[in-house]
Amino acid sequence: MTKESEDLEREKESLRERTMLRVYYAAKEGFCTQLLALLGEIKDDEERRAIVNQEFFEDEHQIFTPLIVATLNGHLEVVHILLELAEPDMEKEGCVKVHGELTDGATALWVAAAVGRLNIVKMLLQHGAEVDHCTKKGSTPLRAACFEGRLDIVQYLIEHNANVCTVNMFNNTCVMIASYKNYSDVLDHLLEKGAQVNEQAQCGASALYYAAECGHVEVCKMLLDHGALLMRNAFGLTPALAAAERTREAVVELFLQRPGLLTKEERIEVMELLGASYANDKDNYNLMKAFHYLLAAMELRYEDPDNIIRKPTFEPIAAYEYWLECQTLQDLHAIRYNHNSLHMESLTIRERILGNQCPEVAQAIVYRGAICADNGRFDRCESLWLHALRLRQQNGLQVQRDLLRFMKLFSQEFLLNETLRFDSVIAVLGACIDELRYNQQKMTNPGPRDDVETIADNYEMNIVTVLYLITIITKLLQREQFVRTDEQVLQVYQMVYQLNMMMVRLRDDQTLLHLAVNGVTPVDEFVTEEVCRFPCVETVKLLIKCGAPVDVVDGDRNTPLHTLTSTLQTTVLRMTDSNVKSVVKEITEIFIEAGIHLDAVNADGLKASQVCVQSCVAAFIKSYETRAINLRCLAARAIAQHRIPYRKLIPRHLEAFVQLHCTRKS
Repeated sequence: MTKESEDLEREKESLRERTMLRVYYAAKEGFCTQLLALLGEIKDDEERRAIVNQEFFEDEHQIFTPLIVATLNGHLEVVHILLELAEPDMEKEGCVKVHGELTDGATALWVAAAVGRLNIVKMLLQHGAEVDHCTKKGSTPLRAACFEGRLDIVQYLIEHNANVCTVNMFNNTCVMIASYKNYSDVLDHLLEKGAQVNEQAQCGASALYYAAECGHVEVCKMLLDHGALLMRNAFGLTPALAAAERTREAVVELFLQRPGLLTKEERIEVMELLGASYANDKDNYNLMKAFHYLLAAMELRYEDPDNIIRKPTFEPIAAYEYWLECQTLQDLHAIRYNHNSLHMESLTIRERILGNQCPEVAQAIVYRGAICADNGRFDRCESLWLHALRLRQQNGLQVQRDLLRFMKLFSQEFLLNETLRFDSVIAVLGACIDELRYNQQKMTNPGPRDDVETIADNYEMNIVTVLYLITIITKLLQREQFVRTDEQVLQVYQMVYQLNMMMVRLRDDQTLLHLAVNGVTPVDEFVTEEVCRFPCVETVKLLIKCGAPVDVVDGDRNTPLHTLTSTLQTTVLRMTDSNVKSVVKEITEIFIEAGIHLDAVNADGLKASQVCVQSCVAAFIKSYETRAINLRCLAARAIAQHRIPYRKLIPRHLEAFVQLHCTRKS
């Protein structure tokens, strides 16, 4: 091919790309006249079709075609022009953010239904769009319309043979959506057209379950009238129990008053759970209602003297003060005005009925613990929160917020000079380690429903949280009056050593040691900030004592000393100049004693003294450099300076040592 022909081909391709962009933006902005002119200039039908089927990438990972973007923006005339003049592929899939959620595999029809464009829905179907084309997660246009409660679109799609029984990848149905969202008119139409009422999602929840836990009384009535059953979900909860757990009193009463719906034992269980939940619900706390339903349940147990339904007995739980449930009406009346006893009775009942594998059981425990902390009962709070933490961890639930909650609690206790129980601190440290290990496993081998980015976010939060805890531990160990045994201190050292061996790192490869000296390490709340300030000398000492390597580097090959000196500007805002110099001097001497190489360079070829933002601090670090120099460092620097090949020519451990003295480019 000659140069002239190559230039001609490049010019043609450039012209085609400009035409595609102009067509796309005309469709996006609704410029009908411009779009007509552009399509009119393209004489070849196949070329015109190819241009309007082209994918365009927008912010937030969205992917559009001209037809999809025109539909999203409601440009009816543009859609009409595209359909009549360009014959676009109506089954072409995009990736579209609708109401804050990114949906992959969305067609123009799905988008039209999801954003409520009835006229465009009609136009697309009249031109042959597939009515049940589903997204990557199995959502159809009908499902999208149900989610928005658009009865008019739902009716039109069903008139054009949309499948009312379709399910998504989680086996959720349109009936479930309408029930959950409380769209009774949509639900009524779906049921009239033959939709199934007793389908169960993968989690075991039915439409009735979703409606009950949300408190939608009229929807529950409608579903029951159409034959809905009280089926249990994966955790063994029926819709009646779900309503009771959420304190949906009106729904519970509907179930209780429905003849033949619940057995006597089920009625007792539902009333007990409703009463127990009222006693420990953050939003609907009501001890009068709690006692009312607990009493009604107990009376029902003793309704027939010849067939008393006694409560099952379980091992008492330490977090609930080893509480034993009331077994008689007299027992229950005896605690009527003792609030703490009612609270413990209710927590015990909730765990008995819900079971320790139910994710909902821990919420009330956390709430009760918070109330104890507000009243200065920190020991009770620790006990309750540790119990909730163990329940969540044993069920594989995320606990990053539970762990952070403990940091605020321990900080508050420390500042108030309250007695912290070292066993509780050690238990939380162990939970942090377990959670970090779980995060690492999940990031390495994610499951089909795991979001790796979310796991990584939780992992980073947990790394910072465990740094807070280590810092709090160093503060406690400095207090002579803090009660601890040698065995407990040794246990802490062993656990911190485990953390160092796990090499936990942020996305930028900062280790715990980097974070401990970083002046911009985030501190979550004002209570924690009073205790956890960085750089922290004692935290550095403990990490190094327990095996943290001092020459470890982050993603930009900064050693902890680089991080310390480069973030002093933020540190100065929280400390006086003399304190800054003292802290930097002490940490630098700790690093030198641990074997750090002061002449190590980062990715930009700069030593820690060269990235220092304070000249006086840089000067004394340079003085250490002169005194700490050795022959190995000089040899490594000579290799780096003269760019002498060394990879695979010297032992591997020496390669890493030389690299420490080289820029990334060497």
